Amino acid sequence: MSDLFHDQLQALRAQSLHRKLREIGGAQGPEVRIVGQKLVNFSSNDYLGLANDTRLREAAIAGIEEFGVGAGASRLISGTQSPHVRLEAALARWKETQSAICFSSGYAAAIGTIPALVGKHDVVLLDKLSHASLIDGARLSGAILRVFPHNHLGKLESHLEWAQREQPGRRILVVTESVFSMDGDRAPLRRLIDLKKRFGAMLFLDEAHAIGVLGENGRGLAAEQGLAGEVDVQMGTLSKALGVSGGYICGSRSLIEWLVNRARSFIFSTAPPPALAAAAVAALEFLISDEGEQRRQCLWRRIKTLRASLPANQGLPNSSADGHEAGSAVHPWIVGHEQRAIDLARSLQSEGFLVPAIRYPTVAKGSARLRITVTAAHDEPQIHAFCVALSRHADGP
Repeated sequence: MSDLFHDQLQALRAQSLHRKLREIGGAQGPEVRIVGQKLVNFSSNDYLGLANDTRLREAAIAGIEEFGVGAGASRLISGTQSPHVRLEAALARWKETQSAICFSSGYAAAIGTIPALVGKHDVVLLDKLSHASLIDGARLSGAILRVFPHNHLGKLESHLEWAQREQPGRRILVVTESVFSMDGDRAPLRRLIDLKKRFGAMLFLDEAHAIGVLGENGRGLAAEQGLAGEVDVQMGTLSKALGVSGGYICGSRSLIEWLVNRARSFIFSTAPPPALAAAAVAALEFLISDEGEQRRQCLWRRIKTLRASLPANQGLPNSSADGHEAGSAVHPWIVGHEQRAIDLARSLQSEGFLVPAIRYPTVAKGSARLRITVTAAHDEPQIHAFCVALSRHADGP
């Protein structure tokens, strides 16, 4: 049994696709310690620097003292505790929707929600660069799956025409992200909404990398563009800018009630620890405060500093799909070959920077990269020093 996967692992190593876990010996932050080395961390999704924030720590400790560590059961049995209820109410107020539901992870939210929305003979139309959780949710639904090239609205329109013609009367679900996790670019949301309205489709929008970053009080791309009311299903995570763990769906009251009854990853999972829900409430309270908005504006200053300091690279998007100035905390540095990406990441680590190589299957073969993320917790000298090091080690544009 011990040698069962030996040859397969060797094949991964030969293709520079083998991965190993890294042990971080301390709290998440702009600096981390790994294997005895202190590194400036440009790999985290903790965009607002909340993962080790005192407010969240205190809320989690108070949650443990009052509610213990584990929830004990699934939400429908006996696992729904007061912090879960408070968190869902806070999410709905923040996102300005009728209701919300929380899952143990963003992955669980996707694979539970999509199969609850569509089934056999229905149609899912999915952006090619959508997160693996969205792809898996679409596959699990049993619906007919069609993929359109990234942000290619002409192809999406032809898929919609096909679905309306070949599957009349069936549900059509368009699935995309607002900010794409590996490229950092944005979806053309206004035109997507125009299309979904024209063809009577539903729109599922994953705001995981937009919340806390875009829109007033970090409400996301849909809110920034005044389109939140036009999105049928808004998904997000608590584990990135909110600094905690978990996923959520926001939408109409009837949608959320349906998910309580039909989302299998919700029904058949033990509820998340109540202390995490309490910490997430604290994160939302911070986001909607003046201090939270100032923190978000600080993040944008850091984003602009990084963009201005990076050497030229063809992988960095210069504009969004809507033609506006590009904007997110994710900055891809496209390398191409998997081993070159590994070598570049190692060179940067030797100089004190943590930016792991991203390779297939996370991105397409031949598009290996460094995925550089900046947070509000970074300072400008750290950003400038990283960009100087990258200039020394990169193989040109």
